[in-house]
Amino acid sequence: MTENRTPQQHPRPLRVLAAMSGGVDSAVAAARAAEAGHDVTGVHLALSANPQSFRTGARGCCTIEDSRDARRAADVIGIPFYVWDLAERFREDVVEDFIAEYEAGRTPNPCLRCNEKIKFAALLDKALALGFDAVVTGHYATVVVNDDGTRELHRASDMAKDQSYVLGVLDDRQLAHAMFPLGDTLTTKEEIRAEAEERGLAVAKKPDSHDICFIADGDTRGFLADRLGKAEGDIVDADGNKLGTHEGAFGYTIGQRKGLRIGTPAPDGKPRYVLDISPVNNTVTVGPAADLDVSGLTAIKPRWCGEAPTGPGTYTAQLRAHGGETPVRAELVDGSELRVTFDEPVRGVAPGQAIVLYDGTRVVGSATIATTERATAAA
Repeated sequence: MTENRTPQQHPRPLRVLAAMSGGVDSAVAAARAAEAGHDVTGVHLALSANPQSFRTGARGCCTIEDSRDARRAADVIGIPFYVWDLAERFREDVVEDFIAEYEAGRTPNPCLRCNEKIKFAALLDKALALGFDAVVTGHYATVVVNDDGTRELHRASDMAKDQSYVLGVLDDRQLAHAMFPLGDTLTTKEEIRAEAEERGLAVAKKPDSHDICFIADGDTRGFLADRLGKAEGDIVDADGNKLGTHEGAFGYTIGQRKGLRIGTPAPDGKPRYVLDISPVNNTVTVGPAADLDVSGLTAIKPRWCGEAPTGPGTYTAQLRAHGGETPVRAELVDGSELRVTFDEPVRGVAPGQAIVLYDGTRVVGSATIATTERATAAA
């Protein structure tokens, strides 16, 4: 871990753009930034060309209702507010990427891609071009400054709410213009809601957003089938024996147990899981849980929150947004390929997911999993 680090501080008021999703976290973040003396302007990102098609209620973060909630919060805080149309960029960089990844048999993380391509690329670039100093979001993570002035991204003070995994794609330049007012305070979500209520923000009791914002009913398989078309294929075991059929390999993810619709029970009577997805022959392979164990992986497209590591090193890794940490050994090869070995096998790792490396609480960087090495194969 880095020594002599201090939370990010700003000696002078900054002109900042607060990304307001319409939820409680981003509203409180904007309010804290304004209270700290910064010149804050709120902005809601319109990410759909037809927002009426998004779900109502509070499950998403991109509805007309969310835009109105964000505007009301900005009015209470007393800051200017705008809606920016980034629907086309969102469609190209997030939605189409999501569809293409599933079509290729991989499992993407659209929230991480949105942070990389939209909030801290398209939005930040536009903000800087307009003379803003930084972008404020309601993410739970911490930017710290070392004695030499360099910045690092660290986990939030409250690990239960930490969101550094989906921010692991941020580079030095983006960190220099990012503010996370919620990340360095040990406050529970209930306390954040209580703070919002004290500030008179109507979103204080609004439920958290979840699921994929651009899939209206939460039916990922149906969403993909509408865009890729149904294509019947085989569900087989590791020996190639046909166990059933499916309507599109894209509707499955590594480690999936439910929805396999296999009539024939396994010889040992235990559940079977998706082990492999082959878009080439439209085949889904299933097997026992033990065959999901992975001993190593190769990841591509690394992005570093600081200088790229040199030589092999020991880290902890997080493989899912809400997953735990696991000790690993990792080495960057030829500057573009990250090779990772787990100290103990981990289960259900899927190509397309992100692996984020940590040194203590510091985020070292993120990469996209390309291939995995099964522990059973290694044995």
